[in-house]
Amino acid sequence: MSPSPNTLPSEKVRRTLVKRSARTDPSFGTPPEQRSLDAHLRLGAINLDKPSGPTSHEVVAWVKRILGLEKAGHSGTLDPKVSGILPVLLGDATRVMDTLLLAGKEYVCLMRIHKPVPKKRILEVCGEFVGPIHQKPPLKSSVVKQLRTREIYYLEVLEIEEQQVLMLVGCEAGTYIRKLCFDLGLALGTGANMEELRRSRAGPFSEDDTLVTLHQLTDAYELWRESGDESELRRIIKPVEFALRHLPRLVIADNAVDAVCHGAPLAAPGLVSLETDVSKGEMVALFSLKGEAVAIAIAELTSAEMAEAKAGIVARTERVIMEPGTYPRAWKLAERQALTK
Repeated sequence: MSPSPNTLPSEKVRRTLVKRSARTDPSFGTPPEQRSLDAHLRLGAINLDKPSGPTSHEVVAWVKRILGLEKAGHSGTLDPKVSGILPVLLGDATRVMDTLLLAGKEYVCLMRIHKPVPKKRILEVCGEFVGPIHQKPPLKSSVVKQLRTREIYYLEVLEIEEQQVLMLVGCEAGTYIRKLCFDLGLALGTGANMEELRRSRAGPFSEDDTLVTLHQLTDAYELWRESGDESELRRIIKPVEFALRHLPRLVIADNAVDAVCHGAPLAAPGLVSLETDVSKGEMVALFSLKGEAVAIAIAELTSAEMAEAKAGIVARTERVIMEPGTYPRAWKLAERQALTK
């Protein structure tokens, strides 16, 4: 199947605005690609290819057992029979899980129509379902059974063979594809059901990136245990920063990092650069000058306002990722810089 030109909202292209020049002190922090293996595993993200059969919870339990970790979590549960992308976050990387739960998803779905329908009619009805739709969660779901609106970003019919329809669906998080098939069947007047489903994208995770099976993860870990070769383990386990690519990026100065790590909001003087098209109230990711994820925050200003602001709060810290003390407090850093001049 050739790559689809369809994109999820989180994949829009943003430009970087440099607000001021700044340097980072090499004595503090570590670029993500230079972390020790222990730190890499503690702040790791896996683009896991879930097989059909086990539950998402079972898959995460196996990942913890393979890597000898106490803490790991997945983002966006897949039903046992559904295969495909299951983002798994390791250790402290689980702190960014909520940002992935809200990100858009993409599925390849095989739907069976219960009676023959002309292809033209199938294409027409599928086109009518692009945009806002109303769904009530199925009985087996653990969420409240109330009508809610979800967005279908695109619904591309890839192939039709008799009563089988292969579709590519890009949708808002929380969309039930089984229910979508049921509703398509109602609109066609024939009835329809979902036969097979595979998730092909989840926020910043896609099949175009390094997709990892449980067997590959086991082999990479055993290779490191037996030979000390970390290369394969580092290739298939990405830094936590990989899992934040769908969020607008704000880069902050060294002297602002520790305050943010203690939960303080980000003030305008601490902002070095930012990405465009940020809306007030939007979730953003704060990064150090070395490319380290510092925290998740909520924008208090638009990107245009941030670029102009000389004082005041630009973003409020919601979830801290970096351990406090990784960078010194601002006054200690200023004192150190004064002594080294």
